[in-house]
Amino acid sequence: MSNEVLVYSRFPKKLLERIGECFALLNTQGKPPGETFPAEVLGEVRALLTAGGQPLDGAVMDLMPRLETIVCYGTGYDGIDLAAARARGITLGNSPAANAAAVADLAMTLLLAAVRRMLPADQYVRSGGWEAGAPAPMLGAPHGLTGARLGVYGMGEIGRKIALRASAFEAEVAYHSRSRHDVPFAYHADLGSLVDWCDLLVIAVRAGAETRHAIDAALLRRLGPRGILVNIARGSVVDEVALAAALKDGTIAAAGLDVYETEPCRPDQLDLPNVVLTPHIGGHTLDAHQAMQDCVIANLSAFFADRPLAYPVAL
Repeated sequence: MSNEVLVYSRFPKKLLERIGECFALLNTQGKPPGETFPAEVLGEVRALLTAGGQPLDGAVMDLMPRLETIVCYGTGYDGIDLAAARARGITLGNSPAANAAAVADLAMTLLLAAVRRMLPADQYVRSGGWEAGAPAPMLGAPHGLTGARLGVYGMGEIGRKIALRASAFEAEVAYHSRSRHDVPFAYHADLGSLVDWCDLLVIAVRAGAETRHAIDAALLRRLGPRGILVNIARGSVVDEVALAAALKDGTIAAAGLDVYETEPCRPDQLDLPNVVLTPHIGGHTLDAHQAMQDCVIANLSAFFADRPLAYPVAL
């Protein structure tokens, strides 16, 4: 039986090379499938590969009446209409924890850059301000990580690795998640309680309807003028308009962002000296991609061998 896989999202060619050695890829290059392949080709597709954050609804699934499985490259699957997949008997797989270390590393990079005001410091040197002895109002002595209170919102694999890394910097760590975990960090049953307690808040929660704009204007006020927010989860968790306002008027001190409500984007409202921006590269390391590709190949291999997916997502 055919081992063709429709590639729904746009991926750099390099990331598909290993997968393409194992399966026959029908690459849409990010274009709508109906514009890329004729109905008779789509009618034979049984497996689909996608980036989990890209919207994929029932109408797209219906273009492929024989579709049986959707495999996500990466951990997230928030773009998938889970109810639509379940109603059509489609299974879902992902790459759990494959990029957790890489994302945690970037979270700490953003946090340190925001805490130590790396972007203003870089610009101060490059512009000649340091050499000229010019005033540097944004480079007053900041609070460091040692002894800081750092809250982690979400204690999955990424959240755990962030917490461990922050502990190595001698920060005091606590967390909030839907349930208590067996970890050596204080648990806050309420997100607001965690925000009231911490100075630094790192978002590592899975995106979904229940977490949309969980960080709103009210919680940003509770984080306070010393507060720093880092988001490496999904942009939908933070009310971006409220965040921009809070950063401009000093409600919070700074932010480090790898994810945004709309991607790709140029978030002009966040083009501020107290914000560090990266283009959703948290999991973008060679070892993380290797691990994610391993999971994709394992899932697709199991599917085409009529076995349960290696890394299934419960629907």
